[in-house]
Amino acid sequence: MILDEIVKDKRIRLEEHKAVYPPAQAVSDADASVKAGRRCDDAFFANLAKPGISIIGEFKKASPSLGVIEQKIELTDRIDEYNASVDAISVLTEEDHFNGNIGYLKKVREITDLPILRKDFMIDEYQFYEAKAAGADAVLLITAILDDVQMKDFYDLARGLQMGVLVETHDEYEIERALKTDARIIGVNNRNLKDFSIEIGNTKRLRKYIPEDRLYIAESGIMSDEDVMLLKEAGVDGFLIGRAFMESADPKELAQKWKSM
Repeated sequence: MILDEIVKDKRIRLEEHKAVYPPAQAVSDADASVKAGRRCDDAFFANLAKPGISIIGEFKKASPSLGVIEQKIELTDRIDEYNASVDAISVLTEEDHFNGNIGYLKKVREITDLPILRKDFMIDEYQFYEAKAAGADAVLLITAILDDVQMKDFYDLARGLQMGVLVETHDEYEIERALKTDARIIGVNNRNLKDFSIEIGNTKRLRKYIPEDRLYIAESGIMSDEDVMLLKEAGVDGFLIGRAFMESADPKELAQKWKSM
């Protein structure tokens, strides 16, 4: 499966990261950020919880399903457009399959005050300290690659580092597991991470399993006005959108249109 390959490659990359940026230094830098009061997990939740539909605009260079994405505008211009239109920014930092790296998150941090979500395959405590030290306000936990103990431990670690958490699910069973963490933000991925196929109706189908006191975020496959309307009618609180914005020369206009529909 593609997911297994990604996680395998991530384990190799982690050893490289630790050799360059030792875990003890990452922990020290993350703790210093917490003590300095720089950024806060409440910013991510609060921005997504505002009235109306919220949008997390993504920055990514590639994906296993799309290959390399043609960049219509440069990173700085993109973030300027996001600053004027979205509620948070997701930065892909996975190297081997999405052409990302933690350096992109650091660059984005320098040019935005919006909350930043580190989107990666989080399988090691080290990644959470690395994320906090780089300026992330939140992290993604993918239910499909974690057991229940890891989910709870990683969730508590992120919160202890004053980062928000978006817990990603794909079916009823994963939602049930995600809710055990007391996560305030539950995402449903319309992309099956085992074969990367898309089913936009997945978010609508699973809406009834999400308690009303949690934020419900639709992820992946949101490409058209029809997709946006379908998901708004399904009762989502927000969208995480990557490809549509990355392929657009004017993501600000697109985000503003979809918010106003």
